[in-house]
Amino acid sequence: MTRRLIATPLQPWERDGVTAALVKAGLPADDVDDPYVLLWRFETYEDVPVGFGGLEIYDDNALLRSVVTLPPLRQVGMGAAIVAALEAEARARRCRAIYLLTTSEADFFSRLGYQPCARDDVPKALRASRQFAALCPPTATVMSKTV
Repeated sequence: MTRRLIATPLQPWERDGVTAALVKAGLPADDVDDPYVLLWRFETYEDVPVGFGGLEIYDDNALLRSVVTLPPLRQVGMGAAIVAALEAEARARRCRAIYLLTTSEADFFSRLGYQPCARDDVPKALRASRQFAALCPPTATVMSKTV
């Protein structure tokens, strides 16, 4: 069962919560104030904060990034619901594929249909992003999914 969430877009000046959550989870947060990084706050319909997630759009491709579920709601399907909502947003923006980098959650993303891919197979614009080029380590697993 897919959980239903409310997604609220975050402006660069209201991103302190996502920065704190990412830092606490050990994820890169140095560029969350960049206006080109699209970020959302996710809550249940009962106004329970769930987590955050984001996209960077490059032509007809997206970079999935900054997905973090708040600790009390981990392991109950909320992360998958956040990813599903971000995939729907990418499709609405006419993206054909979504790419991501992960250092620890390859199994999670694999269960959601993402497949490992070679860095050289990632479109050049995505490879030039700050997230890809500088913030995530070169040892991160690169994955993709057609949407």
